[in-house]
Amino acid sequence: MSDKGTDDQKALALDLILDAWDKALAQGVEPEVLASVGIYAALVDMVDRFGVDAVAEFAETLPQRVRDGEFTLDDEDEEDEPTESEPH
Repeated sequence: MSDKGTDDQKALALDLILDAWDKALAQGVEPEVLASVGIYAALVDMVDRFGVDAVAEFAETLPQRVRDGEFTLDDEDEEDEPTESEPH
């Protein structure tokens, strides 16, 4: 698949996930629960597709990527200050 096709699929997938996310929040699912279940579902699918070792290696990259701001949408520097309770 071309990069354009992949980019289009990623954009569509994100739109669908965010729509489902908003619906779950509207139904009263707590954001922390939704995030935890979303990560769980993604990891289960990845393990099924790529295997335990590949996913474990991928997961080892996450701490530095988080610290580097790859998953931060806010431009403010809130170093090591969680907005709510620590993730579970």
